[in-house]
Amino acid sequence: MKFPYELRIGWRYTRAGRTTRRNGFISFISGVSMLGIALGVAALIIVLSVMNGFQKEVRDRMLGVISHIEVYAKDSQALPDLAKTLSQVRANPEVIGAAPFIAAQALLARGEDMKGTMIRGIDPAQEHLVTDLVNGEQAAVLAKLIPGEFGVVLGIDLAKSLGVRPGDRVTLVAPSGQVTPAGVVPRLKQMTVVGTFDSGNFEYDSALAMVHVDDAAKIFRLEGPSGVRLKLRDLHDARRVADELSQTLTGDLYIRDWTRQNRTWFAAVQVEKRMMFIILTLIVAVAAFNLVSTLVMTVTDKRADIAILRTLGASPASVMGIFVVQGAMVGVIGTLAGLALGLGVAFNIDVIVPALEHALGASFLPKDIYLISRMPSDPQQSDIVPVAVISLVMAFVATLYPSWRASRVNPAEALRYE
Repeated sequence: MKFPYELRIGWRYTRAGRTTRRNGFISFISGVSMLGIALGVAALIIVLSVMNGFQKEVRDRMLGVISHIEVYAKDSQALPDLAKTLSQVRANPEVIGAAPFIAAQALLARGEDMKGTMIRGIDPAQEHLVTDLVNGEQAAVLAKLIPGEFGVVLGIDLAKSLGVRPGDRVTLVAPSGQVTPAGVVPRLKQMTVVGTFDSGNFEYDSALAMVHVDDAAKIFRLEGPSGVRLKLRDLHDARRVADELSQTLTGDLYIRDWTRQNRTWFAAVQVEKRMMFIILTLIVAVAAFNLVSTLVMTVTDKRADIAILRTLGASPASVMGIFVVQGAMVGVIGTLAGLALGLGVAFNIDVIVPALEHALGASFLPKDIYLISRMPSDPQQSDIVPVAVISLVMAFVATLYPSWRASRVNPAEALRYE
């Protein structure tokens, strides 16, 4: 197959350059530019993959406790018609599970220790339909919530802060008290700790307590569940399904999906990811624009070659194409090398990081400080493709000015002193 001479000469200039001292230096600068592009692309892919991994890990742990969508009554009162609401939400084809619940806030006291707590009344027989927390040993713990016995399951960190174990008793202080001749007296209820759960999310493990939905209704003086928790076929469709339910459900109900419930955290992650992308892209930009100095020196060194090509009939566009090919080759090779390095590290980070920790004798993510003790990674095509495209575009743009200068070389002036 016969390639255009611009492509062949451009490729020759890219891989040659060690025959003289000047050409050797040009080749060195070209190699540095290629290495810089590769490292910049690899850094972008690795960092974005790790951030995606952290977001996915935290999201999955969070959704192990909360539901995809919550439908609840106004002012945290009991649902006016629980059966009707359940039938309406289950009619949506995207809903694969629904379970009633009661959500309230209270204080838990143990001796002199007192903690503010989120109380969630659940039906242990239906909780597995809406959450992944009911798995293995934790399913057996929630099964101990028997109506009328006023048992409570505490988050593991909440239990530690109160200093209680299964079998101990705690006092639940409801927010609304009883009106007596002596004034408003807080409503108290002795609860028995029947177990603990560990969701892997400190926010919930340190502040969430679960009781049976019937016991919660008696404690907070409700006629029944105050809401319904839903699990969807695809968690990413939560906002769309919530909008659909707002059109189909009857009654004065509120609907909240998991993206709105934790919108501050997810918005912060997206802003941080966007800023990291911009900052690391500057590394690629610096490496790409090193090509300008490389090509300027190459054009200066090849002035005689350019003049000979022009006298043989080469057009200015052909001369410009030769140096565009040279710069583009550096960009393509650097980008491909960066993609290979970045994806290699991103897909094997669970092996590389423990090896580095063992070699350095340090822990990058201590269990007692960070929510996640291992380095997660989730390479996504939506991140990798823009990184590669931006790298290639920057390398191409960097070649335009030197290539244009090469096309403007005057053959007579270039050959005068040769």
